[in-house]
Amino acid sequence: MATPLATLLATLLSHYRRHPGQLAMLLLGLWVASALWSGVQAINASAKESYARAEALFTTSLDRLERLDGAPLTRDDYLALRRQGLPVSPLLEGELTAPDGTQLTLIGIDPLTLPGDSAFATANNTGELTGFLTPPWQTRIAPDTLPALGLALDEAPGATPPLETGRLPPLFLAPSLPPHTLVMDIAAAARLLESGATLSRLVSAPGALEVAPAGLTLTRSTRLVSPGQLTQSFHLNLTALALLALIVGLFIVQAALGLALEQRLEMLRTLRALGVSGRTLVAGLALELLLFGVIGALAGIAGGVWLARALLPDVAATLGSLYGAGVGVELRLPWHYWLGGLAVTLGGLLLAGTGVLWRAARLSVLDLGRAQAWRTGYQRQLRRTTLAGCLVALSGLALWTWLSRQPAGEGLAAGFALMAAMLLLGALWLPPLLAVALAGLARLARRRPLAQWALADLQLQLPRLSLSLMALLIALSASLGVNSMVGGFRLTFLEWLDQRLVADLYLDPPAERFDAVHAWLDERAEVDERLATRNGESTLLAVKSDSGERPLALPVSLFGLTPGNHLTPTWPLLETHQDVTTAWASLREGAAFINEQLAIAEGLAPGDRLDLASPRGRETLHVAAIYPDYGNPRGEVLMTADELGRRFAASADSIGIVLTHGADAEALAAALAREFALGRDALRDQAEVKRIATGIFERTFTITRALNALTLAVAALALLASLLAQARERRRRLAPMWALGVPRGRLLRVQLAQLGGAALAVGLVAVPLGIAITWGLVAVINVAAFGWRLPLHLFPGEIALTLATAVVVALLAATLPALRLWRTPPRALLAEEQAS
Repeated sequence: MATPLATLLATLLSHYRRHPGQLAMLLLGLWVASALWSGVQAINASAKESYARAEALFTTSLDRLERLDGAPLTRDDYLALRRQGLPVSPLLEGELTAPDGTQLTLIGIDPLTLPGDSAFATANNTGELTGFLTPPWQTRIAPDTLPALGLALDEAPGATPPLETGRLPPLFLAPSLPPHTLVMDIAAAARLLESGATLSRLVSAPGALEVAPAGLTLTRSTRLVSPGQLTQSFHLNLTALALLALIVGLFIVQAALGLALEQRLEMLRTLRALGVSGRTLVAGLALELLLFGVIGALAGIAGGVWLARALLPDVAATLGSLYGAGVGVELRLPWHYWLGGLAVTLGGLLLAGTGVLWRAARLSVLDLGRAQAWRTGYQRQLRRTTLAGCLVALSGLALWTWLSRQPAGEGLAAGFALMAAMLLLGALWLPPLLAVALAGLARLARRRPLAQWALADLQLQLPRLSLSLMALLIALSASLGVNSMVGGFRLTFLEWLDQRLVADLYLDPPAERFDAVHAWLDERAEVDERLATRNGESTLLAVKSDSGERPLALPVSLFGLTPGNHLTPTWPLLETHQDVTTAWASLREGAAFINEQLAIAEGLAPGDRLDLASPRGRETLHVAAIYPDYGNPRGEVLMTADELGRRFAASADSIGIVLTHGADAEALAAALAREFALGRDALRDQAEVKRIATGIFERTFTITRALNALTLAVAALALLASLLAQARERRRRLAPMWALGVPRGRLLRVQLAQLGGAALAVGLVAVPLGIAITWGLVAVINVAAFGWRLPLHLFPGEIALTLATAVVVALLAATLPALRLWRTPPRALLAEEQAS
């Protein structure tokens, strides 16, 4: 006789009315797993949408013209070029401060001459273009910028919000613009910025100009790397952490499903006896999983959106400080985000519940009545797990061999696959290692009956605890690896700042007054040394080495410094052609240093020669050394400032001022401001530069630390779910021990020692695995993602914290079952033993 599926589903769900805690644990696992995954995906989706808007902006696909001498362009320069028939268009850029303190980027354009097919160059109709070009003009603005101006969406059209320099022209919504960007006619922008006839740059269509006009430098559009490309590795890191949290969260689900199924053995046996086939029973259980999956996924997506809103400001600050990528702090989620979150959660639930469905389908009616049926064949399972671990180890070795043969700086996805293989290997080999350790300890404890019983009891728990301990191992190893990498990055970064920021003050004078300021500082007695710098752009045309010449067409940055007595002893060098002293002497004579990014990306070494494009033609530079350049996404060639200005006509940038001992920095800063009418932002002291840089670093890893903490919390929940799953059965085994005279307090301490010892063993396995993960992050992932290598730092404090965290997490998870044992009357213990 067939039972309708609806009746079967109602019967299965009735179990949760009697055990609401299990339902809460199951939904909690789904919610946590889905929320962490969905939150990170919401952040990634919102950021990528911002990148798409930024990349669609006209300035990212146009060639740029700027003056060689670094002086600002003027309207006369633009008119002169137009009279020559050159297809150029003016741009004016500046910063405005919104009422809430947000910095807004203002871009003034001439839509009649702006090349390309942007909405600004080709307006939809004549009326729209007329309104944009003529007073009172228009301000194109993205809707997510309105809160910075204190406006709601329905208040925006036609509004003229006030700013410090005057009122904005009437607002016109343009959803395709990046956040915090205003676009208007260049005349309106000049009025707000009070720039007079000054222009920021001239632009032209890609390839429209074969060479730069006299006195100007031409930057091709291909040199403008998109923020999406720069931040790809950052988002891949976030996705990996979120996937880790999702996997650990699914362990909770698996434990809750196993508990629910084991407690429904009598119900399942009765249903089978009433004629429900095994196939129908599995279909009912699968339908139950689907129902819970949809509920958990929807709740998780809602929680993920909340988590994303909480973390997005820190992520936006991170991306802005690392890559200069503008990311809005308002979520903008595409339709496929919602479907993706639902699909990933349901897929993970199906994966977690497959084992339960498989066992339910294969066990006979008699097997369903035996509680030990779930542990039969555990030794066979350990052998299979060990074999699977060996296969994963071989796969990881093959992957590492393949990675070692790839060009330096490539293989990011393969690097993450290698990290995943390490974690999976540790998780697969953990249960066999624990089983061997318990067997060995049992032989050593033969003369201590209670200890021998505790070890045997722990061996009985191992089948059910294995998944939770594997989740704890993964969480601890990943946490140790990421925290060690972040700690090493912080230590290296701060040391690097101390080595490079040797001047007491850093001055950014206007380009036209650079020489005057330099000469004025030369006459000041309190100035011990002036460290001038220059910046420029070039194209690496070819690389010459002992193996031959290799042609290239790679855009690179040029940086010029002054190798003074205070800078050269501290400036870090990773590799030199001969020695450090010779390298600096070669630099002063016209050689060059290259940053680690360029060396890794192109396989360069000291002694190679570089051919670079310059205004004078082709310049050849000898590479004397390689230096670290943390955080720079581009390849860079370093020369002396004088050499860079002479050979590449690079514009002056800043002056580092080293003061004599006891000199008054504030007095010198005040004198500079009076003499040259410098703004307050033109002069920065060393401490302020370090404070800002350190603050950026600390905020950069906020989301990493948050996801690490959440992953550990999820692992603790998984362990708690496993303990609750076998709490009743354990009480049955404790009853005879109490009857033999072992006090409940001692039994409770034994229970805590069992789990604490198991967690400590997991922590001991997590330490070498975490160190391996740290090595992979700094030597593989970091090089492939960012193009530079971090030193491997190990922190004994982090290792001790990992071990302590393992024990604390286990003891916290064991607290609730222990309290239940303490509160259970002795008579109830005996009753449970008799019932079994």
